[in-house]
Amino acid sequence: MREPSLSLSLPWIGLILTLALLGQEALFRAWGNDSTFAASLYRVGVMAMGVTSLAIILCPQRRVGYLLGFLLCAGLMGWAFWLQYGQGLEPCPLCMFQRVAVGAIGVVFLVALIHNPLRFGAAVYAGLILLFAGAGTALASRQVWLQSLPKDQVPACGMGISYMMDMMPFLDVIAKVFTGSGECAEKAWVFLGLSIAGWTLVFFIAVAVYALELIRRD
Repeated sequence: MREPSLSLSLPWIGLILTLALLGQEALFRAWGNDSTFAASLYRVGVMAMGVTSLAIILCPQRRVGYLLGFLLCAGLMGWAFWLQYGQGLEPCPLCMFQRVAVGAIGVVFLVALIHNPLRFGAAVYAGLILLFAGAGTALASRQVWLQSLPKDQVPACGMGISYMMDMMPFLDVIAKVFTGSGECAEKAWVFLGLSIAGWTLVFFIAVAVYALELIRRD
């Protein structure tokens, strides 16, 4: 009789590897909190791998998955507004555009939930989510980079987003926001070594993979 073999799927391997790397992160923090861009990307990579693996492991049937995706985006937006109006943490221009990306992904999940598409439609919705998640990844990565700069290299604080929208052409506003300013380099909230921008970057990476996984979850 053939002995049963023990095998692990890639998501479980990713989750186990993440737990091991979290132990390494604990040692990393004990030796000193390195705030360089490379260290920030390391933390983002570890957490993105873990969150993505967990999302794939727990990924349900497609329509339920769309509902959970929408609820997650709604929860993130609610948390962002709570930080702003409940805790007094004013968002910088980069934060505002990341909110737009999260909101757009939430809208795609909601439309997909109502539509309940077959596999081809799910691929179309996944493509839209990848588009918005890619834009959010670029914005969040830029902010993580700004937050890793030494204080003497941080750009000066710029104009508010409302003022820029009133006074500048839209494409100039986009370019100005992506460049970033001094307020974008502030870390008002940190958890496990990652700022809000870092965790938002984790979300964008994980939600892109999650949307692709939903294509085959009939």
